[in-house]
Amino acid sequence: MRTSILIVFVLNAIFLATSCRRPAAERKEVTPRDTAASEAVPVVAEETAAPTSGDWPAWGGDSYRNMYNPREKNIPSDWDVATGRNIKWAEDLGSQSYGNPVVVDGKVYVGTNNEGHRDPEVVGDKGNVMCFRESDGTFLWQAIHNKLSAGRVNDWMWQGVCSTVWGENNRIYYVNNRCEMICADADGFADGENDGPYADEEYAGPEHADIIWRYDMIEELGVFPHNLATSSPVIGGDHVFLVTGNGVDEGHLNLPIEAAPSFVAFNKHTGELVWDYAVEHHVLHGQWSSPAYGLVKGEAQAVFPGGDGYVYALHPETGDLIWEFDCNPKDSVWELGGYGTRNNLIATPVIHDDKVYIAVGQDPEHGIGIGHFYCIDATGKGDVTKTHAVWHVGNEDFGRTMSTVAIADGLIYNCDLAGLIYCFDLKTGKMHWKHDLEAAVWASPMIVDGKVFVGDEDGEICVLKHGSEKEVLGNISMGENVTVYTTPTAANGTLYIATKSKLFAIANTE
Repeated sequence: MRTSILIVFVLNAIFLATSCRRPAAERKEVTPRDTAASEAVPVVAEETAAPTSGDWPAWGGDSYRNMYNPREKNIPSDWDVATGRNIKWAEDLGSQSYGNPVVVDGKVYVGTNNEGHRDPEVVGDKGNVMCFRESDGTFLWQAIHNKLSAGRVNDWMWQGVCSTVWGENNRIYYVNNRCEMICADADGFADGENDGPYADEEYAGPEHADIIWRYDMIEELGVFPHNLATSSPVIGGDHVFLVTGNGVDEGHLNLPIEAAPSFVAFNKHTGELVWDYAVEHHVLHGQWSSPAYGLVKGEAQAVFPGGDGYVYALHPETGDLIWEFDCNPKDSVWELGGYGTRNNLIATPVIHDDKVYIAVGQDPEHGIGIGHFYCIDATGKGDVTKTHAVWHVGNEDFGRTMSTVAIADGLIYNCDLAGLIYCFDLKTGKMHWKHDLEAAVWASPMIVDGKVFVGDEDGEICVLKHGSEKEVLGNISMGENVTVYTTPTAANGTLYIATKSKLFAIANTE
């Protein structure tokens, strides 16, 4: 049952007594945070570099989140799921799958729901992360998370785990459907050991997850995930950064707890909360995006897309504001149901060459509409909305999007929800070409091996030649009555694609 109005009012009063950014070690009452930018402080967190192996261990491959894989070669541009041509292996998932495949240390991880019935004794709607052996697709283990009792307002039915895993040092990190930050052992319980301080796993057989630590953001921080918590964590140094998913209530008007945080940082080893940050402006709907982390002029920034339509760059060690940028025009207006001109941020920001690239969008159920796509100079301080837009494409020239950009060789690719993929000049934002996929796109374009891959809602993968001249290499069906909401992943000579119900490993076998 939903929390009573009285309890919400009391909790709201408690949370409003705290600042927007709160160090976790300080649980005393503090004055509201000054909205002006803080002075720069030295940052000791190390840069998270791109993987040197052929693995693809996170959403975007590394903390900068660029959907470009410069290492892989000999990735096929044609395959046939019906005949098995160039299909290395295929394995069943649940009935809905939104977590993108990641590949790390010989394992492939995908977020899905429980309708795959890998454990026949566990029935009903759940949130799952499945783990497969990279070489042959053998199912190894899965994490299973029960649904929240509040129902679809916090944990929409059948969506499963939408977060994309971050994998490193025999650990995986993700957000489950219960709005919990999870750190799990990459071996599950197959090694016969219950690792870490957490030892209360409900599902503890050899084909289940071994949780190292967990952090309940609803219970501990008062977060109210609107429909679902979906963020994919990013790691920089010893910290895990995350968008909490805090959003409006079922009436779509108010935050149940105004000062509940939008962004958080955890110690990746212990799960201790390092700091949290509540956005300064009104959260429009939900917060379903993911952060990035990288160096700008030699100093680390954690870059978060806010549910108020602003991008925030924060100091990774302290959570203090470096800069913020409003991705909507000043005269834009938010209207329920997607009828207005103000938008959310669902795409993940990409950090590249001291700039941040991101475009606005909304819940796809709100339909298509006017969008805005920005290149932002990330070297500023304070509110840089009026001063640090390098270029902008939008209005009638680019629609609402959920897609994250791919950058290589002076070109940048992006898609909008209406089903158009675009190629722009990276420096100027000038459009080189666009191509109509003739189906809605929730996924992101991926550049690998001189090709651009993108999936659509009709279950097809469009393969285009990477370049300033448009050349379509093929449109490949992933099967009957399927959708592709995830982004293709390439690792160790193989392309991985998750449809709504099946994971394919695709490689040149001819």
